[in-house]
Amino acid sequence: MLGQVKWFDPVKGFGFVIADGGGSDILLHANVLRNFGQSSVADGARIEIKVQNTDRGMQAIEVLRIDPPAGSGGVALADFENIDPEIMRNAPLLPARVKWFDKGKGFGFANVFGRSEDVFVHIEVLRQSGLSDLQPGEALAIRVIDGRRGRMATEVCAWEAAVRSGE
Repeated sequence: MLGQVKWFDPVKGFGFVIADGGGSDILLHANVLRNFGQSSVADGARIEIKVQNTDRGMQAIEVLRIDPPAGSGGVALADFENIDPEIMRNAPLLPARVKWFDKGKGFGFANVFGRSEDVFVHIEVLRQSGLSDLQPGEALAIRVIDGRRGRMATEVCAWEAAVRSGE
């Protein structure tokens, strides 16, 4: 089933999906999202899920695909203004772990496995990648470039999603 994420709150541990074909909202539990390899999903993201009708309504039982929200295609950060988009697209996906992320501050840091330097992760990059929040210790795949703030992520995805896509 295809739909759009209405909202998802990682603190509450759930959110809802609106099916393309209409009908009642579909519950998306954090455990189902974690099985896909993500701890959050951006509001408005396109999602493909398997659902099941329960006595409490429709619930997602498996996430098959998540696409970033419409209109989030290009990185509009001043940090990337003078950087060739081709360089950002061609940066390899690297395995990393979240050091910390503060949604309220709008940024955080990750560390690429085997390297000690911090990689800056901006909330807009997260949103454009289809995520809304990160948890300390969460495994990721990130594209990293040298930017105004030092090492910076230009794309973030769940480690499992990167492995499934073959990158």
